[in-house]
Amino acid sequence: MIKISEFQSKDVVNVANGKKLGNIGDIDINLQTGYIEAVIILRTGKIFGLFGKEEETIIPWSNIVKVGADVILVRFNEEV
Repeated sequence: MIKISEFQSKDVVNVANGKKLGNIGDIDINLQTGYIEAVIILRTGKIFGLFGKEEETIIPWSNIVKVGADVILVRFNEEV
């Protein structure tokens, strides 16, 4: 079992290209089943945290490959 705070502190890495996507900012839970449906990654487009906006990327739980000690591996095809 893992705590949400531990889950949010892990880096999320895309196994398709090895790129760090960010960190988990939120989790989408199905209240009827209790299962996690998706994780929401906060991606910052800011320079030094000042300019730009935060973007959200929703990754379905089925795209999570592995939850490791330091990192969460996902398979995600980024659209250009």
